Amino acid sequence: MNLIGRNEEKITLEEFFQSDRPEFLAIYGRRRIGKTFLIKQIFAEKDCFFFNVTGVQNGKISTQINRFIKEIGKVFYQGAELKEPESWIDTFDMLSDAIEKIVPKDKKVVLFFDEFPWMATHKSGLLQALEHRWNHSWSNDKRIKLIICGSSASWIINKIINNKGGLHNRITRKIHLMPFNLKDTASLLANQNINLNHKQITELYMTTGGVPYYLLPAEKNMSATQIVDKLAFQQNSLLFEEFDNLFSSLFENSETYVELLRVIAKSHTGIGLEEIVNQSEQISRGGRIIERLKELEDTGFIISFMPHWHKKRGKYYRLIDEYTSFYLDWIEPVRNTLQKGSLEPGYWLEKHNSPTWYNWAGYAFESICYEHLKQIRKKLKISPSAIANGWRYVPAPKSKETGAQIDLLFERDDDTITICEIKYTTEPFSITKDYAENLKNKIAIFKEKTRTKKQIFLVIISANGIKNTIYSDALIQDVVTLEDLFK
Repeated sequence: MNLIGRNEEKITLEEFFQSDRPEFLAIYGRRRIGKTFLIKQIFAEKDCFFFNVTGVQNGKISTQINRFIKEIGKVFYQGAELKEPESWIDTFDMLSDAIEKIVPKDKKVVLFFDEFPWMATHKSGLLQALEHRWNHSWSNDKRIKLIICGSSASWIINKIINNKGGLHNRITRKIHLMPFNLKDTASLLANQNINLNHKQITELYMTTGGVPYYLLPAEKNMSATQIVDKLAFQQNSLLFEEFDNLFSSLFENSETYVELLRVIAKSHTGIGLEEIVNQSEQISRGGRIIERLKELEDTGFIISFMPHWHKKRGKYYRLIDEYTSFYLDWIEPVRNTLQKGSLEPGYWLEKHNSPTWYNWAGYAFESICYEHLKQIRKKLKISPSAIANGWRYVPAPKSKETGAQIDLLFERDDDTITICEIKYTTEPFSITKDYAENLKNKIAIFKEKTRTKKQIFLVIISANGIKNTIYSDALIQDVVTLEDLFK
């Protein structure tokens, strides 16, 4: 399979390989995102010694070391069986000896330790052994190109990138591998000879996000609805079984993280810490709630944002992982049925045409927009320095005031604020007289409550554009369409 997208990562990895100094790279990202595939595609065919070993989930230290030693024998000694050492210190000594004995002075060595957090079993001494080996020999050998990889983003960040011990400031490069955007998702499908239009691809994206692995089973001559029906609503289907595996592989005590996501998912517009604590049965303000929220953000499941005009209220959190949202809202409610057997073919087609789906798709499209801020900025010619945020005003109980919700706004450096209304409709969105009044009231409430004197520009982000009416001409400065998000 061809390597799709990842252009910035390819440049980083090429510079990493071609440099004339020892390199230490950390790459992290959620499960199924393509980390291993990327590294193997780049280095497996390079003129170098490519040493690749993968940690075993829940494996004992003896199992991890056994796998490591077998790979040393395979790469450096033509498959010879080697005596298994008892510690990681001795294991890394054996790897260093192999490099010194076998690798020519002008040949580079790429050491790829995949799912490294799984190797670092309790009291294994792996980190200390790596610290020792890097600091005492590998950091002085310009042939060495070390890559530490893992799906547990928080572990890689805390234990490797932000290490406070012997690996402090030793990382030379890092890559946070993110999900595909819409454009790369379209390229991946085209590479499989699946030719769908942008609307169909977007609706696939609403269920799978930009996770390449989830789309590999997609078949030609099937609509997005048919593909989702097969991926999610058949017995033992990929998206049905993935949820539990996903979080158990990323986090210890994964139930607590899932509970956090359930609470956050209930509020499509964002939820504050106090509300999270109040709504959760398992989570208290104590424990590690802030740390766990940071881990969920590092892994790409949620985003946090500071309400720009209400900073005292603290951060708000919003679920942006499409697959998690899809699973909680659509798969989990029929989980028992799916465990007993498949639903009738066409189940998703029936649900897809329901008012409930259209309402859900609107929120899913908002999440997609948050993941494509770069494309929105480009269309609107907004600087990357402009602060992207959401905003809402909730009146006090029994108040006669009217509340207001803004899907997305950009506070710009040129004394202006661009307010974005996000709409997902199958036809061009029509701004009626009543809707125009609603928009005017929303902007008036925003100005009053934020006390801003800045110029306000109003933009519509609509999947299928808007109809030109006297109201749209008077109110709307620009329109962002689905086509713009694919650029």
